Amino acid sequence: MDYTEEQTNLENWMSTLPVQLWDVPLTNLAIPGSHDAMSYCLDINSPLVRSESDTFRLLDSVFYCFTRPAIFRWATTQQKGILDQLAAGIRYFDLRIARKQHDTSDDLYFTHVIYTYVTVAETLQAVVTWLEAHPNEVVILACSHFEGLDDGLHEKFIYTLKKIFGSKLCPRNEVLTLRRLWASGYQVILSYDGQTASRHKELWPAIPYWWANSDSASGLLEYLEWKKELGRPDGFFVTGLNLTADRRFITTHPRESLHSLTVKNWERVRRWLQNQTAGSDANCLNIIAGDFIGPLPLCPTVISLNKKLHITTGH
Repeated sequence: MDYTEEQTNLENWMSTLPVQLWDVPLTNLAIPGSHDAMSYCLDINSPLVRSESDTFRLLDSVFYCFTRPAIFRWATTQQKGILDQLAAGIRYFDLRIARKQHDTSDDLYFTHVIYTYVTVAETLQAVVTWLEAHPNEVVILACSHFEGLDDGLHEKFIYTLKKIFGSKLCPRNEVLTLRRLWASGYQVILSYDGQTASRHKELWPAIPYWWANSDSASGLLEYLEWKKELGRPDGFFVTGLNLTADRRFITTHPRESLHSLTVKNWERVRRWLQNQTAGSDANCLNIIAGDFIGPLPLCPTVISLNKKLHITTGH
């Protein structure tokens, strides 16, 4: 199989992997991921999320015409919609979920500083429709943050998840190889970052995410090399290639945006990524998540790492 960007079928890359990889655990494959996957549809007019400080809330209310464009430039991590991300090869989605303040409904939204204009339920229903058209593709949905959800709303949300995905939900502790998942009709591995998850066999625990919290490629890669030296976690884990700018950086770089920062550092990150490997060894990577999927060729670069794994199997 040729893994070049031009010839790889990114929309169906799992189903077109070499047969020798069908029995390799998904935790040992290289899987492209989307950091803050839903930030492409942030609502610039929405309230700030509950966790923002009172100081920033006051600043936002007084200098709204300045703060909102800055929030939009730095909180937007994706430009492609979720269906386009799926078609581009993304199989791990970082989903940050919250209930809007003073909302009288039970509707939930995605967040990153502010809320999205699309609801969680309508988005996940679109994912189901896509999966039905791609029966051999598997997605990992990592739900986290849950601002404004009490125990009752958690249970309602979990009930909604079960209803939306139905028999596609892979139960916790199932053997995670493509062959086993295909045979069982499972297409969704649902990670739920909360104690409520332990009461539901359909939910998997939170997936560790390596976050460098750095605004430069050098800081990011230094952190990731340090994490690799410590050894990989058991099960799924995410290597985050996303850069982060704090408020001091944002105020001192008024012409920058997260997109320009990411693009400027991409070539060095890409060269590092090409030298990584998938597999079960301590220094191997699993899920690799980044920003601006589509404009940057993260997916073909990550998927190509499975070629090395195929070679090392000796087939």
